[in-house]
Amino acid sequence: MIAMILAAGRGERMRPLTDSLPKPLLPAGGRPLIAWHLDKLAAAGVRDVVVNHAHLGHLIESTLGHGDGFGLRLHYSPETEALETAGGIANALPLLGDAPFVVINGDVFTDFPYDALVRAAGSMTRHPGRLAHLVLVDNPSHHPAGDFSLDDGLARAGDGAEPKLTFSGLGCYRPGLFAGIVPGSKAKLAPLLVAAMRDDRVSAEHHRGYWLDVGTPQRLAELDARLRAPSEATTPQDSPR
Repeated sequence: MIAMILAAGRGERMRPLTDSLPKPLLPAGGRPLIAWHLDKLAAAGVRDVVVNHAHLGHLIESTLGHGDGFGLRLHYSPETEALETAGGIANALPLLGDAPFVVINGDVFTDFPYDALVRAAGSMTRHPGRLAHLVLVDNPSHHPAGDFSLDDGLARAGDGAEPKLTFSGLGCYRPGLFAGIVPGSKAKLAPLLVAAMRDDRVSAEHHRGYWLDVGTPQRLAELDARLRAPSEATTPQDSPR
């Protein structure tokens, strides 16, 4: 199983912290934010992880190296400028192979079990018509309108009566979803998902546990305090190596 961590964003809302450090390397609980993702992917049985980067990307490569410290093989997909989510994934397709793969936004944190993502990607091989599987979460206060609704295991664009949930930034995708994107070009993910949803080709699930969009210094401080709290229980999926 191959996974990808999206790590190319400039992190404008994190400035000035991201003026000298890329957002994935900002510390949370005494270690880089991206390290938590890498540990959880390794614990879930993933061995190859692709990391795209743009802003100060050389620091990501020099900090993480080849992934030996995480029991992983890291592969990098550099971008001269950030290509948006779908553009970044499409640019990395030569590293991701032909089978469904896991993708995680590098600037979120959650207690969702990553082995469930691996299983979801594996199940897509048995459903050739499925192009994506999304993890949805309750709407945070800064995004009350949500993104997509959930209808009997399928994601909808939210044009019906069902209330919308927020896309967590955790998902599984089939390479064919990105077939129409020219490598190296910018492209957003949402239009591709909405088009696939119209054909019932996107499944989803609702995670009711902890999830945080670590997009501002205030939320980074919130996560840091949570991870450092003595009472904060960790599981093998959440604990550092």
